[in-house]
Amino acid sequence: MNIGLGEAMALGSAATWAFGVVLARQLGSTLPPAALNLFKNGLVLIVLTPLALLSTHGQLPTLTTAQLVLSLVSGIMGIAIADTLYFRALNELGAGRMGVVGNLYSPLVLVLGFVFLGERLGAWQWLGFALVAGGVVLVARPPKQWQTHPSHTLRGVVIGLVSIALMAIAIVMLKRVLEAQSLLWITVLRLAGAVGGLLLLRAWPRMRRHFHFVAAAVPWPRLVVAALCGQGLSMVLWLGGYKYAPAAVAAILNESASVFLVILGALWLREPLGRRAVAGVALTFTGIACMLAARPL
Repeated sequence: MNIGLGEAMALGSAATWAFGVVLARQLGSTLPPAALNLFKNGLVLIVLTPLALLSTHGQLPTLTTAQLVLSLVSGIMGIAIADTLYFRALNELGAGRMGVVGNLYSPLVLVLGFVFLGERLGAWQWLGFALVAGGVVLVARPPKQWQTHPSHTLRGVVIGLVSIALMAIAIVMLKRVLEAQSLLWITVLRLAGAVGGLLLLRAWPRMRRHFHFVAAAVPWPRLVVAALCGQGLSMVLWLGGYKYAPAAVAAILNESASVFLVILGALWLREPLGRRAVAGVALTFTGIACMLAARPL
């Protein structure tokens, strides 16, 4: 098994995202989706900008107009809009149903990577994809155990599907820019686009109610840690996976996030880990091993 930088970063992104989700489990009850998205991305932007400057010794990156526009649009589309819709769907459907909807992400990236980037997967990688997908399905809570019964299931599913599609499009359109430019600076530009888009939404009178919250009810320390880990570190590693590995491979490895979430839930929150979940974890990591075995030395 030979793991490259891109594959390692994709797996690291999945693990840190799951860690951030565990920390942020109760944030949705105190912050509406749009406000949560704005605070998380704004905080990460403040932290990452000086780090990006240090990484280039105070020099701004040299980007073409097209690269700059793609970076900003990717942030608006993939973070400002997609993440807000994702949080909305998560609130409407619950984690179990949204986890099933989220399984559309890697197939979409595979198709978009095939059409627009000319990427192809080998036999071992297709086997890895099938095993990872199977493991994620096993780990996902089966319908009979769903405890939430949303009154607008179809609306929630449509919102979730749109959010996943926007995420896939936003990352594939940025793949060539990532390969040519500084990872930290592209992350900063995406965040700038996202925060700018969210602030414009906040200024729109009809959208202001979606940003309203009670400050005293928000667990601010938890929000800060969840943002820096689950949003900041995870995003850098996530983009790094797409920079240094094929988009299709990075997307498949990102699917392991739900498995890491189950593992962290069992170890940290003492949530029960049944035989179905254990089988799903084993299947997922077998699929990851197949993906990594297919990587040329």
